[in-house]
Amino acid sequence: MGWFDTLLAPIMWAVGWVMYGAHWVLARLGFGDGPSFAWVLAIVILTLIMRTLLIPLFVKQIRSSRAMQIIQPEMQAIQKKYKGRTDPASREAMSRETMALYKKHGTNPLASCMPMLLQSPIFFALFRLLNNIPNVYVGEGHSQYLPELGRYVVGRGPIGPIDATVAEHIMSTNFFGAHLSDVFMQTSSTQARIVVIILIVAMSLTTFTTQRQLTQKNMPESAKVGPAASMQKVMLYVLPLIFLVSGLNFPVGVLIYWLVTNLWSMGQQFFAIRNMPTPGSEAEKQFKARKAAKLARKGITIDEPVEAVQARPVGQRTQPQRKNRKKRG
Repeated sequence: MGWFDTLLAPIMWAVGWVMYGAHWVLARLGFGDGPSFAWVLAIVILTLIMRTLLIPLFVKQIRSSRAMQIIQPEMQAIQKKYKGRTDPASREAMSRETMALYKKHGTNPLASCMPMLLQSPIFFALFRLLNNIPNVYVGEGHSQYLPELGRYVVGRGPIGPIDATVAEHIMSTNFFGAHLSDVFMQTSSTQARIVVIILIVAMSLTTFTTQRQLTQKNMPESAKVGPAASMQKVMLYVLPLIFLVSGLNFPVGVLIYWLVTNLWSMGQQFFAIRNMPTPGSEAEKQFKARKAAKLARKGITIDEPVEAVQARPVGQRTQPQRKNRKKRG
């Protein structure tokens, strides 16, 4: 066992127990014991549990990202103020003013990365757990050639409840012709490679869609210019390409986890953009238009046209008036 597995051992143990527990419940519900689709659903349940626990951090991330976008004009003003000034005093002053701006608006660039950072250990633990399934199957103190992998495997001890028997069940679980521990670069199965390619493409598309709806609909015009905006546009196309390449080295089970995570993120972000849009963004204009239309269906009109409502700063309350309201004499 390498140093990385030693470092991740407690998390691998916890991930193993969550998967085993989810599979046990699913088996009692009739999904079948032993090698069965229940192991695929166990990975899905692991993903849903993880993302549910991260919801409070996601709300904080949304607020932080919104604040970061709102302060872009002030950030650009600070950058313009110190443009071309590379002396230590100017660098320190720029840093001080930037931190003061973050404090004033209660935001921090790191807050928008927290959900991803906290989820990373789970992702790597699942990656290493599935990679070690053949080793657990062979058993500690043994070495065996596995034809399905096309290589010799050095055995190791159980990982939590995942012993040799359970490892065999996971290895034998069929997911449209692929096994959960199959890796594109290691398997000789054409069907397994096709499944991996489909999962990677789906994963890349969901990543692209999630990033695109964020940059196109939930950013004010002021945030669409400057170095940060340019970097986001680059990442919009670069990230899916990175996943296309790196996914070839991930087991099928990890790709399933990643795809479910992306689908959750896409839906969660769609809900947030629709109901908590960033001020000044296209999503906010659509939000206010829907609100005005909803009031109109209830027989309530707004004195201002929809365009004026869309342009009104967030927090300014609309005073509705009913059509049949009469002036008192």
